[in-house]
Amino acid sequence: MKGRNLSLSLPRRFICDLVHFARQVPSVPVQRRMNLAAVLSARQAAQPRPSWAAIFTKAYGFVSAARPELRRAFLPYPWPHLYEHPITIASVAVERRYQDEEGVFFGHLRGPETRGLMEVDRDLRRFKENDLLSIGSFRNALRFSRLPSPLRRLAWWISLNWWGRKRAHYFGTFGLSVYSGLGAESLHPLSPVTSVLNYGVIDETGWVDVRLVYDHRVLDGGNVARALEHLERVLNNEIVTELRYLRRLDAA
Repeated sequence: MKGRNLSLSLPRRFICDLVHFARQVPSVPVQRRMNLAAVLSARQAAQPRPSWAAIFTKAYGFVSAARPELRRAFLPYPWPHLYEHPITIASVAVERRYQDEEGVFFGHLRGPETRGLMEVDRDLRRFKENDLLSIGSFRNALRFSRLPSPLRRLAWWISLNWWGRKRAHYFGTFGLSVYSGLGAESLHPLSPVTSVLNYGVIDETGWVDVRLVYDHRVLDGGNVARALEHLERVLNNEIVTELRYLRRLDAA
């Protein structure tokens, strides 16, 4: 029996381009086991209840806003240098069905740390549930993926290597890629951005493995270890406080 040849769909072209440039990043994963029992308890009592993705996105936004090195990117042209973006932009991986297959798209949130948890949650749900072509970053990904391969790769190369502001606009300052809701976790997600946050399955006592995959040209292991410790503090303080406020608001 013979197999069949399949043309690359637009989402598969997009991921092929992303992986092509992500392979050029000397990325390193760092993991911290966190005790989020207080967050787990406060979230269970909150009404309405934000998703874990919204909680981690806002919390890491706090950390990135406080630590400028997490908003930097390495640009090799026109000379090797670092570009520091003034605000945080989260790039959140979302699985959406396009035509006859599942594809991965990236929704962008500007300054998630400045928004309420439920506002962040609404945006993430919008990325997941609204018409796919109504999301600007999804629409741009499909539009660029229709270009011939040489033009696509040139556009990616310029955006990633020459123009810091546009790099942040198109790719974000940090990424979130997670599928622990499916009972699995990624050990080393590939991405061209400086840092990608990833977390595993949260057990019933609140313990969870949280990882940052970082560009070693921009950051060192000590920076990342301190950022993870800072993230745990933000989760157990600022985030818990807001979750408890949601409970009091519902009671009122």
